[in-house]
Amino acid sequence: MLDHPLYDERGSKVGDVKHVFLDDRTGRPEWLGVKTGMLGAKETYVPAQRAECVSDHVEAGYEKDFIKQAPDVDLEAGGQHIPSAEVQQLYRYYGIGSGGQEPAGAPTEEAPGRAHEPDDAMTRSEEKLRVGTETRESGRARLRKYVVTEEQQVTVPVSHEEVRVEREPITDENRDAAMRGEEITEAEHEVVLHEERPVVSKETAPVERVRASKETVTEQETVGGEVRKERIEMEEDDTSQRGRRKR
Repeated sequence: MLDHPLYDERGSKVGDVKHVFLDDRTGRPEWLGVKTGMLGAKETYVPAQRAECVSDHVEAGYEKDFIKQAPDVDLEAGGQHIPSAEVQQLYRYYGIGSGGQEPAGAPTEEAPGRAHEPDDAMTRSEEKLRVGTETRESGRARLRKYVVTEEQQVTVPVSHEEVRVEREPITDENRDAAMRGEEITEAEHEVVLHEERPVVSKETAPVERVRASKETVTEQETVGGEVRKERIEMEEDDTSQRGRRKR
């Protein structure tokens, strides 16, 4: 129980269990010292007999406000014992130690003239699994953007000019043009050729928006544990066979 959170019967946190006080006679846990208030400045005392360890916390069996209004306790020197007078105040406040149930440390002798009435019934008890859920962090996810470089190829049509020699015969139509100039001479004629070449440039354009969102997925999970239960059998004496018969 030590250093575990303590919750009331409605599931509200009261504080953290910092001390467990044992019964001097039986050695059993009797009171839980629970740190409450701002920064755990106050210690409140809760009966251990109704407290139950469940998973990673302790359930007290009382309401939070009721626990916080319990009588204040000044521990004896050394902080190891709760004074008996203040123990009795706690008993009265929590309503225990009455109705035939003696508080721990009190005398067990019966009052004069008081006797137990016979009881012909037996109580059978059994344990039951109490299953709940708790939320805890299972992981984290984050979006991270980084740059990668990849090779990309694009096919683009390009054109270029080539020289082609064309010959035509002398006719009446081109004779005048052909006879211009000297009869026999050297000459040259230059033709400028052109071609297209690919030109590559880059531009940045947005392509999509990406965001991270959460969704809750519910699935069935089976848990189990061992539980104990009491069974009651009746044994009957058979006087005719001088033995004991079990049913």
